[in-house]
Amino acid sequence: MTRHLPPAGPMPPAVPMPLALLMALALLMPLAGCARENGDIVAEDRTPPAADSPVSRAPSEPADPAASPSGAPVPSADRPTPLSRILSPKPRIPTLPKEPTDNRPTDVIAGRITRGGTGPCYGLTTLDGIEYALHGTAAGELATGSFVTLRVAPPTSPVDCGPGIARSIVTP
Repeated sequence: MTRHLPPAGPMPPAVPMPLALLMALALLMPLAGCARENGDIVAEDRTPPAADSPVSRAPSEPADPAASPSGAPVPSADRPTPLSRILSPKPRIPTLPKEPTDNRPTDVIAGRITRGGTGPCYGLTTLDGIEYALHGTAAGELATGSFVTLRVAPPTSPVDCGPGIARSIVTP
């Protein structure tokens, strides 16, 4: 079995040169930032600036609007700075509060009266399900099922008002 080798010499190009050049240009056009508009090649928006919005250049800007000392392009005087060039301020990093932010009085409870009447013993259950056994001679009548907010203190006398955390009513 014999193998045939191709003839020595330059190989013919697989793609004709004008077609290869045209393909290279087509690939480079988007990289250059150009676009076609009605058959014309344009670099960016060609709308003229509004007459009522004068744009002035700062004296520190270079005379050549196409370049700056840092090498970055500088917008021309007739166009506003693109949004991608505007630096936003750095966001403030939140810190932990120095004092508690949920300062609630520890001597105030709120809930539904579960054992009511004219007193002096009452039952109260908070929305969290905590049950209190309350004692108060000056509380008056507290109707069963009513929602109340009361200022309480540790029990002042050893009175058993039923199940729950024992507390004395300070103010109704």
